[in-house]
Amino acid sequence: MSQNTFTTAQLAECACGMSELQLVEYQGYKLHKEIIDDFIRLQNAARDAGFTLTIASSFRSFERQALIWNAKFTGQRPVLNKQQQRVDLTSMSEIEKCHAIMLYSALPGTSRHHFGTDLDIFDSAAVATDYQLQLEPSEYTDTGPFAAMTKWLDIHLEEYGFYRPYQQDLGGVAPEPWHISHIQQAQQLLQYQSIAVLANIIKRSEIAGKTTILAHLPQLYQRYVLNVSAPAV
Repeated sequence: MSQNTFTTAQLAECACGMSELQLVEYQGYKLHKEIIDDFIRLQNAARDAGFTLTIASSFRSFERQALIWNAKFTGQRPVLNKQQQRVDLTSMSEIEKCHAIMLYSALPGTSRHHFGTDLDIFDSAAVATDYQLQLEPSEYTDTGPFAAMTKWLDIHLEEYGFYRPYQQDLGGVAPEPWHISHIQQAQQLLQYQSIAVLANIIKRSEIAGKTTILAHLPQLYQRYVLNVSAPAV
């Protein structure tokens, strides 16, 4: 994505899920137009290795992320801990709720899925067509159906320009072996997803816990947005 193509304001909107200027459709999903060639190469290499690397989700708008956030914050949608057990939010303070939710779900405006560069993937050849994908660690490790593809990606993913930002538990977002990110294009957009931009968007939005979020935004930003694994190279 050439930074000369769009204005700074437009890039900030793209980075925070408020615009789709950077996107094109591929296999029924919206992806950043500059990652398509690399993703096709990755899919083809995976196919040659015996896997059908399939998109489970890609771009997610600010509005969609806000719906997820609000549903979790208000208890209408489950919030899980690292053991995949449901968390009881009723006795938590608002900032404790934020931390519980952000273990797996991004604050609206901060999701890497806003970029169109980040994808949740699985091996559709490893399961039946009616398989209910959960996007849980057990599916991608040990004897899980996607463990073999995960091991292959461990070795080859960066050869095609992608990596896993949530590879390790760094005290922020929990490990997500299904989440891959295009290194170059994600990094370009991340610099436009600043605290100042986010604060302005959140102030104008209907997000549960907004006052608390704004009061703690620098800490939340550092822990859950910047605190991610780095590419090996």
